[in-house]
Amino acid sequence: MSLKKYQCIPCGHIYDPAVGDPDSGIPPGTAFESLPETWCCPDCGAMKADFEPIED
Repeated sequence: MSLKKYQCIPCGHIYDPAVGDPDSGIPPGTAFESLPETWCCPDCGAMKADFEPIED
């Protein structure tokens, strides 16, 4: 598993595994691949499938 950042295609939100998504109960250090399939973008509500990996 990698700790790559992923970007939401619809709104541009970046999921950073070093930060996690505390508002959704996702702790820092959680790889994108480990997020539950039910997780969605905290900004626009897009599904996990609507994210793509980005280069730092």
